[in-house]
Amino acid sequence: MTASSRPSSQRSPGHAAQASYDALDAWIDAHFDDQIRYLQALVRVPTDTPPGNNAPHAERTAELLAEMGYIAEKHPVPQAQVREYGLESLTNLIVRRRFGADGSGPVIALNAHGDVVPPGDGWTHDPYGGEVVDGRLFGRASAVSKSDFSTYTFALRALEALAAQGVAQEGAQEGVQGGAPGVSLKGGVELHFTYDEEFGGELGPGWLLQQGLTKPDLLLAAGFSYQVVTAHNGCLQMEVTVHGKMAHAAIPDTGIDALQGAVVILNALYARNLAYREVTSKVEGIRHPYLNVGRIEGGTNTNVVPGKVTLKLDRRMIPEEDPVVVEAEIRDVIAKAAASFPGITVDVKRLLLARALQPLPGNRPLVEALQRHGEAVFGEPIPTSGTPLYTDVRLYGEHGIPAAIYGAGPRTVLESHAKRSDERVELKDLRRATKVVARTLFDLLQAR
Repeated sequence: MTASSRPSSQRSPGHAAQASYDALDAWIDAHFDDQIRYLQALVRVPTDTPPGNNAPHAERTAELLAEMGYIAEKHPVPQAQVREYGLESLTNLIVRRRFGADGSGPVIALNAHGDVVPPGDGWTHDPYGGEVVDGRLFGRASAVSKSDFSTYTFALRALEALAAQGVAQEGAQEGVQGGAPGVSLKGGVELHFTYDEEFGGELGPGWLLQQGLTKPDLLLAAGFSYQVVTAHNGCLQMEVTVHGKMAHAAIPDTGIDALQGAVVILNALYARNLAYREVTSKVEGIRHPYLNVGRIEGGTNTNVVPGKVTLKLDRRMIPEEDPVVVEAEIRDVIAKAAASFPGITVDVKRLLLARALQPLPGNRPLVEALQRHGEAVFGEPIPTSGTPLYTDVRLYGEHGIPAAIYGAGPRTVLESHAKRSDERVELKDLRRATKVVARTLFDLLQAR
């Protein structure tokens, strides 16, 4: 098999390209302590969502970026929208860097979110300490997704250093040794640091896109495992309020028990999970749909027949499902169950509809570059897969922007302790992922 006929992921780079990759790797190694300190500073500013008071973190991030020579555009979401959404403050950031003088070439956006669920109990390290122990950095959002604030920032810095070196060499006399001679890049890189992933992303990437503040050609979003993720589940969240009639527990027949009615609805909903197991996805890493009721509230006191009970449900949708059909089916199940319990009425409210991420054909150069360099840096094949999670990457996909998910992370999300106590990122994985992203950007922005 000739070199030209090999799959792109197996081709050996030319001497000039390898010299550039080596130069990127060397810059990242030389500045890795700075990258760790940057991530520690990001972890030390809480971004618990709820309550979602995240503008202070954006301000701190902008300060840190300014120290590195970057101007971060601050895009505060109007306070009325933020409050209506259930958050307290939200400012999204965009950093733009162009390469080449003529404005041509693709624009690649790198998106990571700073908001995160509250730390909860069980920590053995300060969740806001950024403590480094045994080669791991601990803290809430250290893995998902402040790690990729640092991955993407330092990948861009390495690329800039390489481009500057190439420009300097072009102006030098012939015979200058070392580095990556002739490096010429065209296009742009944007850093999108947003703060609404935990609530669905509509006021993060969704807001930036709707406002026309960005329209990249490709999107790379924060990762959480070695794999390159190209698809993910959708998510439908609904609030179901069951109304009955309160009564004294001593004379329950004078009331209508909303909780008993809610139990009938719960049983009907959970019965659907058996049917969902028969609906399988063709996407590697995604199995079948499922439904979960994550919160139940109701009643006024132990000796009172509850007059109102509220359920909040989460229905995960595989990429092959139609969200419109899924929502109609859920509403029908609820309506039929409610009708079987006389006296209750039910209100159903949609809280979130996050569509699945489906791979767009244009993501192939991005995906292949990530796989190629992932294999080179990690020393093992890096597969593509789907994930049962849902992310705000789907919002870029809905705007026709081909996307992939990759960044610092362990082999599996479970290993990172994401959304659990003692969340951590392996520093060796942080270093290697930064190299993979920097190399990928170099490949995509080379002037042809």
